Amino acid sequence: MSSGSQAIPNTRSVTTICFVLHCGDGLFLDDDGKTRRRGTVWTASAHVITAVIGSGVLSLAWSVAQMGWVVGPTVLLLFALVTYYTALLLTDCYRYPDPVSGKRNYTYMDAVQANLGPRQVFICGLVQYSNLLGTAIGYTITATISMVAIKRSDCFHADGDSAPCRESNFIYMVFFGIVQVILSQIPNFDRIWWLSIVAAIMSFSYSTIGLGLGLGKASEGDHSHGTLTGVEVGDHSLGFATRAQKIWDVCNALGNIAFAYSFSMILIEIQDTLKAPPAENKTMKRATLIGILTTTMFYMSVGCVGYAAFGDAAPGNLLTGFGFYNPYWLVDFANACIVVHLVGAYQVYTQPLFAFVEDSMSRKFPKSNFIHKELEMNLPLGGPLHINLFRLVWRTSFVTFTTLVSLMVPFFNDVLGLIGACAFWPLTVYFPVQMYIMQQSIQRWSSTWLALQTLNTVCFFVSLAAAVGSIAGILTDLKHYTPFKS
Repeated sequence: MSSGSQAIPNTRSVTTICFVLHCGDGLFLDDDGKTRRRGTVWTASAHVITAVIGSGVLSLAWSVAQMGWVVGPTVLLLFALVTYYTALLLTDCYRYPDPVSGKRNYTYMDAVQANLGPRQVFICGLVQYSNLLGTAIGYTITATISMVAIKRSDCFHADGDSAPCRESNFIYMVFFGIVQVILSQIPNFDRIWWLSIVAAIMSFSYSTIGLGLGLGKASEGDHSHGTLTGVEVGDHSLGFATRAQKIWDVCNALGNIAFAYSFSMILIEIQDTLKAPPAENKTMKRATLIGILTTTMFYMSVGCVGYAAFGDAAPGNLLTGFGFYNPYWLVDFANACIVVHLVGAYQVYTQPLFAFVEDSMSRKFPKSNFIHKELEMNLPLGGPLHINLFRLVWRTSFVTFTTLVSLMVPFFNDVLGLIGACAFWPLTVYFPVQMYIMQQSIQRWSSTWLALQTLNTVCFFVSLAAAVGSIAGILTDLKHYTPFKS
């Protein structure tokens, strides 16, 4: 995701390219002068599924447990429907002003710029880049928890399920940060072609393992399989949740589900890979339907099976809460898959933020040697390595900051819920709705306008409730947490 649109080649450049490729009639070029896109409904569907299914799936059993068998699966379906509907609106904003023949928008922010203007672009950028920062923190926490879980799983295997097996997350979080400092110095790391393939394999591996282990646990008959209303309210001294805690946890669960479904911010980029004809918006709508249907079925399976396996005691993270002790090697492998996935995913989400800050500083200080000068170091086995001092300082500082914040608030469900809450309404609902209204010239106070604004308002309050619940969870957890302790 870049921060602005890419330049369109001029006529002479296009003519030269066509001459070299012998494409006379523009056979190998699209209408914007770029190499002809070859994406299909199936490649786009795969991109959607890969983008949606990630570490958020691990919190779904806990989320369903907060609401019970009636409300939990219903909320999962409602989030799927809202995400699908607003994605349909967003597909029509890939081109402007006409959704079929207008000028292409290469990124989400390009679409906001074309449809809503510079002021809304500033707000969108603030939300989007803040979300990338939050996601980096969330991934640091999740990867660290999985590394700690591997160590604890081996301890439980060696010493028994009742062993204390306490482990500090400090050393693992520092290790993850050091790895990210090194990887962040590689320009365009997020564009390494095999990265998304590895991420897809890893995410499907640990998600499927979690589902399989849940099915095995759910088939056992010696435990509760959940209740209609979820976690019970009662006397806190007897282990029940208080009414206030129940409300905050339900709100937090909404944020976790929102985090699991977030992909709208990269929908435009996926659509930009599609060939035409047929029109890109038509193909993307089909791809979105396939992707959301597949994801929802998978999410319903993991969330409901996980709840059936653990009942109201479902862990916040399905693979690290230690409802599963055996086979320990499979639990270890699943957590290793999470770590590998998030090592790359961290870079995929932070590289656009790195590029935005570096491009901004480069334009603001065009003559600064600190920002522009490249130093070359010859490595004994790796050849020349180009180091930019500003990139080294800025990216290292960013990773250090996200690591320190993660150490201060290493709370999986609360942080994921807050990220999901802050991103869901603005990026999944508000901007797609406002862009669609503007592009289609929908009259104010018409029935369509009222329906869209009602959806917008309801989703705003859902996000607000989720954010408040997540913050309340963080504040509650901080009362019982001491940094750097096991």
